[in-house]
Amino acid sequence: MSRRPVIGLCAAIEQVRYGAWEEPADMLPHSYSAAVQRAGGMALLLPPDPAVADHPEDVLEAVDGLVLAGGGDIGPASYGEDAWPETTGVNPARDEFEIALARAAVERDMPVLGICRGMQLLNVALGGTLVQHLPEAVGHDHHRSTPGSFDDHEVELRQGSLIARTTGREREPVKSHHHQGVGRIGRGLVVSGHADDGLVEAIEVPDRRFVLGVLWHPEEDEASRVIGALVDEARARTAGAVP
Repeated sequence: MSRRPVIGLCAAIEQVRYGAWEEPADMLPHSYSAAVQRAGGMALLLPPDPAVADHPEDVLEAVDGLVLAGGGDIGPASYGEDAWPETTGVNPARDEFEIALARAAVERDMPVLGICRGMQLLNVALGGTLVQHLPEAVGHDHHRSTPGSFDDHEVELRQGSLIARTTGREREPVKSHHHQGVGRIGRGLVVSGHADDGLVEAIEVPDRRFVLGVLWHPEEDEASRVIGALVDEARARTAGAVP
């Protein structure tokens, strides 16, 4: 029996309160690791590490797939812009760490999935930019109408794309919670999903086996096939089915 594929989950550093304690913690909602485990993978939390920013292969040698998870806004300095007043929760150490991992993982054709912030991070890592506050661009706040609560809508998927093959649908019901999105698309990426308001909701690298970014939160939907597809691709690699 082949071993379970190890999926690295990029974590945030957040001030948290538990029991009698309040302190910084390496944090990621349990829904991410639970989704990986349901799909037969082993979840490995990856906190920001300054040394790894210079040597991302040290981490990538230990995992079979990579999830760039949600969280605070990406620092606009990463894509050559000044911060807007609405840009918050920036952690430059996390940005540097994850950008290095994303670039190296794409280069070695490792399975990569970017979720929400992670999709934006993937775009920035490959030379793209972000829209810092979507209500200014799309004229509404329906993608994060209530902080702390997910909004439900549908995404139209490009026929024949990786995300369409993954979901088996032309329109995917999704859960979103974000106020930023992609601007200029990064090198090698193509757009494969849009919301009805025209917002880019999915991007992928067609000359890689599985490099995908989605602006929604598949970890919050047990019926979603997205995280399971990443685990399946990583499993194929560990079993030697993918060179």
